[in-house]
Amino acid sequence: MRIRLLGELEAVLNDVSITPTAAKPRQVLALLALNARRIVSVQSLVEELWGHHPPPSVRTTLQTYILQLRKLIDSALPAGSGRTAKDILVTRFDGYLLDIVPENVDVCSYERLVKAGQQALARGDHEAVSTLLGMALTKWQSRALVDVRIGLLLSLEVARLEESRLNALEARIAADIQLGRHQSVLSELTVLTAQQPMHENLCAHYMVSLYRSGRQWQALQAYKTLRTTLNRELGVEPSLRLRRLQQAVLRSEADLDVLVEPVPDPARATNA
Repeated sequence: MRIRLLGELEAVLNDVSITPTAAKPRQVLALLALNARRIVSVQSLVEELWGHHPPPSVRTTLQTYILQLRKLIDSALPAGSGRTAKDILVTRFDGYLLDIVPENVDVCSYERLVKAGQQALARGDHEAVSTLLGMALTKWQSRALVDVRIGLLLSLEVARLEESRLNALEARIAADIQLGRHQSVLSELTVLTAQQPMHENLCAHYMVSLYRSGRQWQALQAYKTLRTTLNRELGVEPSLRLRRLQQAVLRSEADLDVLVEPVPDPARATNA
């Protein structure tokens, strides 16, 4: 079985779509897929589906959704395969387990690539960082679980995944800049800084890319836009490293790399 969660929900078994159409079975499948080969308790499923207001016949209703999913799985299993839906969607210890290879869930393969990209970053291999995180980001079709009704548990997972996606994107862009690909990331950064107008790291990458592309005044304008937004929305100034980066651009300094990285906390250094 292959399951896609980084976009529209899709489940395919033996080239047959087994994606449920009803809202709550879709929630159940999504939560089970995010925990492939791990038990999801009945309590967790109830909390996801109904929050703090479950119906009186909650267990019977949940069993109905499990039955619907098993019927879809059975419909895609070839005759004489020796497996049934109960072997795939397993009842275990007051909970349920989706017994599929985790790598067949796009979230799992995405996170494996991100981890490999982080390891490459730790050893300073920018080419590998760009390649691995670029591959990870291709797993995304749109926002995670974009067409699934989400409760408390899935909303937390979606928030975690979206934050991971932004971090991976930022790290991949930083690697590309290190590799001298500043012009190739400009259009991407133009969109990202518009979508994330108070994200200092993205602004820093945008300023460096503009500056190295011979567009010094636009780099300064990017800083001005960030500063105006932070002042208006939060009443704060950009961080010290952003202010230093702006000054470096004003002075037409050659090396801006060190200014893109976070400035160490002096208090921590003193206490170390």
